[in-house]
Amino acid sequence: MRTPIKWRDLAPLALLLVFVLATATAVAANVNDGPNDGKSKAGLTADVIQAMPMAGTPALGPAECVGGMAGVFPCQNVDLASFVPMATLGGINGSDIWGWEDGSTGKEYAIMTTGEGTAFVDVTEATAPVVVGILPTDDVGDDLLWRDVKVHRTFAFVVSEIGNHGMQVFDLRRLRGAGGDTPTVFDADFVYEEFGNAHNISINSSSKHAYAVGTGTCNGGLHMIDISDPKAPTFAGCAGEDGYTHDVECVDYRGQDGRFRGNEICFASNEDTVTIIDVTDKANPVVLSRSPYPTASYTHQGTLTANHRWFVFGDELDELFGTVSETTTYVARIKKLDQEAKIVAVPLGTLTIDHNLYVRQGRLYMANYVEGLQIYDFSYKSLQRGELTRIGYFDVVPGVDAPTYGGSWSSYRFPSGTTVVSTIESGLFVLTPNV
Repeated sequence: MRTPIKWRDLAPLALLLVFVLATATAVAANVNDGPNDGKSKAGLTADVIQAMPMAGTPALGPAECVGGMAGVFPCQNVDLASFVPMATLGGINGSDIWGWEDGSTGKEYAIMTTGEGTAFVDVTEATAPVVVGILPTDDVGDDLLWRDVKVHRTFAFVVSEIGNHGMQVFDLRRLRGAGGDTPTVFDADFVYEEFGNAHNISINSSSKHAYAVGTGTCNGGLHMIDISDPKAPTFAGCAGEDGYTHDVECVDYRGQDGRFRGNEICFASNEDTVTIIDVTDKANPVVLSRSPYPTASYTHQGTLTANHRWFVFGDELDELFGTVSETTTYVARIKKLDQEAKIVAVPLGTLTIDHNLYVRQGRLYMANYVEGLQIYDFSYKSLQRGELTRIGYFDVVPGVDAPTYGGSWSSYRFPSGTTVVSTIESGLFVLTPNV
């Protein structure tokens, strides 16, 4: 078994340097390591960069997906409704995205983070998005690519890798009536300062707890926060026995293992394992199991199925470091929480790096860096067979199929079907899948 790199042992500056160098190398050169099943491994060359919609590019769309293309973008069963350039979002680089559906007005808002802050975009009319407001970074004068956001009821919670950022809390109801000729510049309703930096945040709205991960506290593991009063969050405890956590999903468990049904269980992507933690008692969390897999390079992020029987996740470095020969997603069958899960590797037939993925409406939505949004059938029968069938996609970096950084970071699907995709270089894609 390959010994996985422990990024928890690297300083944050070194972590940023790895990402920047990898991206710069791909942009500056035509990376061609020879044939791989007949597919191009060209990186982000200068001509490709020039053809991409970049900051300052005017809005694009709408464009139907016809004959495999939506304008200049390769596609399958996904139309381009619109595009919002990065400059309009108030940023230079983009990262995470989430969404909020206003139950009172019926409006849908995309919440996209940038190095400089968080943009709120009204996408109710998918072909005519409006940036209604921007929440600047809480550490003025500093910026960094990585920022993450999640929503609990009517509040957004924003964290960043910036050292003194903390967790911004923003009341989304303030978006009602905001905007106009120019976006409203907001301030946070509250800033939680029990940690400075955090790589990511996850929320279990049922238990009214948030979980910041990759902070300088709790051994880099779960920093647990009681958000029952969103404008006055309080520290609830640490779950750092297994060290650094890159991402996590915490749920009120209702899966097959009856011993833990009803407990609050967290499924953590911990660099080289999927680690399952019982956090029902915040003062005494318990690591139930750690599940490794042979090709582990960097266990990155995952999502549970609705019945909590499968945890589907990606490894961010297996394609880049060559421990796998093509884009690979992993399916962990969850039977007994205190036993090592069986993990099946599912090759997807492409060469790109998979990033964030989520289950929505019986579909698996992936943001696979330069290849953009990928939509897979997610039937339980297909999982049992260890198969995923692609039924739709929208390529945000045309012409590139390579294990390199750039392109899409994450996606969010609204109840209406509108799906928003954040990109690192260019901006926000508003899409309408037909599957």
